[in-house]
Amino acid sequence: MSPYPPGFRVGHWTDARACTGCTVILCPPATVGGCDVRGNSPGSRELALLGSEKSMQEVHAVLLTGGTAFGLAAADGVMRYLEEHDVGYMTPWGRVPIVPAAVVFDLNVGSSSVRPTAEAGYSACVSATVDEGCAGRIGAGTGTTVGKWHGPKTAMRGGIGCKTVQVREMLVAAIAVVNAIGDVREDDGRIIAGARKADGTWLADGTQYVSVLPLAPPPPANTTLVAILTNAALTKVDANRVAQRVHDGFARAIKPIHTSHDGDVSFVLASGPDQCLFEVVAEAATDAAADAIRNAVRPTP
Repeated sequence: MSPYPPGFRVGHWTDARACTGCTVILCPPATVGGCDVRGNSPGSRELALLGSEKSMQEVHAVLLTGGTAFGLAAADGVMRYLEEHDVGYMTPWGRVPIVPAAVVFDLNVGSSSVRPTAEAGYSACVSATVDEGCAGRIGAGTGTTVGKWHGPKTAMRGGIGCKTVQVREMLVAAIAVVNAIGDVREDDGRIIAGARKADGTWLADGTQYVSVLPLAPPPPANTTLVAILTNAALTKVDANRVAQRVHDGFARAIKPIHTSHDGDVSFVLASGPDQCLFEVVAEAATDAAADAIRNAVRPTP
């Protein structure tokens, strides 16, 4: 069974040696999109089009990418792939693909001179499938790290994770790219991944963060991205409202979150006939986001 709602496909391009990559979400026709930016240091493209007050009512793909601002070039390859497949917003002069994108900073891991390119974005589209979930250090999660609030020496590897929640006929899938300054925690507060002492125990375990924060601020090289895919029927206004609620899932799974050094962004992509109540969709998306973040840093089998 596909981990994604009908019509959605997800693909990755990974450079394991340079520790970078990108992930593309290809949308079914008539997909409605929304987003919410909470981080203070975001890197993005075409997010303004997703605003509730903007006239554009369709989204054709979303790109999540490493390489910081350089990685936004991968969106050109996604647009080329969609154009070749006659997908885009129809104008009198041809179709224009709508591809919002957001980045994570991974230049401090692996090679800082290798970033996702247009060819990488195109390759991710070619590899897109309905069958494979997201787990570990692939795609946009390849060069990610977590627990950087005490500096890079105590941090751990991050990754990409997914989670699907089903309520009757409604499906909500979350894809999370976790490059957080904070630690990732279970619902009960136990740390899954984060800043560690030399003996492998957690720096923040049983203490308040303010008691162990370093005097020098960490570098602005942190971001968590979450994309929600659903077959629920949402208006553009409601898609943006769900995107706002999804950040509650960020806060359930990451501490601290939305700091001055994060670029956190949530996306919501809705395509389908299911008329589930808004509150059900929003809470399912929030739960899925929190669990996808946790799954991104769990050891893979």
